[in-house]
Amino acid sequence: MSSSKIGESTKSFLEEFRDFAMKGSVIDLAVGVIIGAAFGKIVSSLVSYVVMPPIGLLLGRVDFSSLFVNLSAKPAASLKEATDKGLPVLAYGAFLNTVIEFLIIALVLFVVIQQVNRFRKPAPPKGPSAEEKLLTEIRDLLKTERSGPVESEKPAS
Repeated sequence: MSSSKIGESTKSFLEEFRDFAMKGSVIDLAVGVIIGAAFGKIVSSLVSYVVMPPIGLLLGRVDFSSLFVNLSAKPAASLKEATDKGLPVLAYGAFLNTVIEFLIIALVLFVVIQQVNRFRKPAPPKGPSAEEKLLTEIRDLLKTERSGPVESEKPAS
């Protein structure tokens, strides 16, 4: 392959990539991902510092993020101590926090999508389908056959 063909194919590839990357949908997706990541941090903070402390207080001063099950025979007084010692643990408190974060995000997305759908224009009503038109024609033909010939179709006597 000559160097001019390589240069042309590289240029073509770069132009094609630039066209793809500059499409509106790709840029919209990138903005959505960045906003989504920031929103995830906000929700995580909300759950950890606002939602879970009152729930923990109601349940007897329980800090959900520190709830764990020690899977080893070695004792550990806290999750931090167990992880510092490298002990295997099931940190189900952190999992509960993550589930609550997910539920909050799902609720917010549901409300946003519901509002967006409310402002969309309703789809215009469609006319009858081809099948419905054909059935209407058949019905009309059957009606005319049953009622007999129309006055203009009767033979003159």
